[in-house]
Amino acid sequence: MGEEVAHQEFTRADRTQHREKVRRNLDVFARMLRDSAFDTDDPMTGLEVELNLIDEVGDPALKNAEVLEAIASEDFQTELGQFNIEINVPPAKLREGGLCTFEEGLRDCLNNAEAKAAEVGAHQVMIGILPTLAEGHMALDSLSANPRYRLLSEQILDARGEDITISISGRERLTTTADSIVPEAACTSTQFHVQTSPDQFAAYWNAAQAVAGVQLAISANSPYLLGKELWRETRIPLFEQATDTRSEELKVQGVRPRVWFGERWITSVFDLFEENVRYFPALLPVTEEEDPLAVLEEGGTPRLHELRLHNGTIYRWNRPVYDIAGGVPHLRVENRLLAAGPTVADTIANAAFWFGLVRHLAEADRPLWSQMSFSAAEENFHVAAQMGVDAQVYWPGVGQVRATELVLRRLLPMAHEGLDAWGVPAEQRDRFLGIIEQRCLNGTGGAEWFVGQMRQRGDIDRYDALRATLLEYVERMHTNEPVHTWG
Repeated sequence: MGEEVAHQEFTRADRTQHREKVRRNLDVFARMLRDSAFDTDDPMTGLEVELNLIDEVGDPALKNAEVLEAIASEDFQTELGQFNIEINVPPAKLREGGLCTFEEGLRDCLNNAEAKAAEVGAHQVMIGILPTLAEGHMALDSLSANPRYRLLSEQILDARGEDITISISGRERLTTTADSIVPEAACTSTQFHVQTSPDQFAAYWNAAQAVAGVQLAISANSPYLLGKELWRETRIPLFEQATDTRSEELKVQGVRPRVWFGERWITSVFDLFEENVRYFPALLPVTEEEDPLAVLEEGGTPRLHELRLHNGTIYRWNRPVYDIAGGVPHLRVENRLLAAGPTVADTIANAAFWFGLVRHLAEADRPLWSQMSFSAAEENFHVAAQMGVDAQVYWPGVGQVRATELVLRRLLPMAHEGLDAWGVPAEQRDRFLGIIEQRCLNGTGGAEWFVGQMRQRGDIDRYDALRATLLEYVERMHTNEPVHTWG
């Protein structure tokens, strides 16, 4: 969502000033990429998990303020909807046991938070879309109290000039409208971060784009929205539509969407930030006083506030991140396309697969993206979101292939080699990639399990079935036994 901002109104002069400042930031960023020393010596990896809140019967609990007050931890923070919270796991080095550090830290934090949340009548769920959400939860008063969310909602609706239409065709069809961005709050994700040098950034981003479809196919966990069975990863079309600032006429003209897969392989991280500035007007034109060039010339590290805030309102599935730690700038690829869960073990397995596979492909002698069109990667992404483990994807040298077969035959060995290159201990590598292997062999994941349980309850009211299945899901989630063992 970008940085914290207060609720305010923006004038035409604000927008003009902000555009000029963003462009000045971009010029300084280009100079930094040429001349500055970025932190690249011992890359860190990171993890963020967005969670849903439910009550005792499985309905959404609009209590994130009460839950956060009860948890009282800086690791947890508010999210867009009152039925969401987010946890930021401290970054770690994979060669120092980072995967187990992530798993243990995440489990400990979530277990402690669950006990505190239960005191105020709420429970945490790791799932992409809360299946029991109903039309009544899509109202503006479901937004979190933080003023930045209402402001962002107003700016998106003002830019669009009309209500948001949600139209998704899957196993069933959903058509509805919204007068705010609350439907976006239905989309909760896991975000994997990998730090990289300016020279290697393009390779890591391109690799992340190339494997996005396969990631989704074997990890989908959002099959229901507003009582309808839609895509296996319904978050993808929902997020694309719920944050769309374009009118129908602008779509027809080819104006780019703010939730964006992209349209080309890149040669530099600068390409992505430059596209942001060239194609997208600011949603939150908040301008600070920092003179980034003066800071740079005085030997400091510019915050580039406006460029970063703008970047935070363009929702690439693999987002570039410029950040500062200890006064030193660094770059990260932020992978944002997966749902959390079903368990912490599944989530860390997804992370291990991605960290390993992306490292292998980014450092391969012949880039995968020199053999694959960008449009093929994008088509894989949407097909996988729709079909889950049943998806057929394109892969260079193979052609069309079932995603699970591709993972088993080609990609898991690559992920093994990538994790070895990271220095991941063998027992951790084998355990987490073993979860991915079994998921593919069994042809199941979070979405498939949920749909299967719903079909067994097909003779009862749809929302009663959703509640019962969700409560069963939560019970199994707490065991930390991976979803392929659930039966």
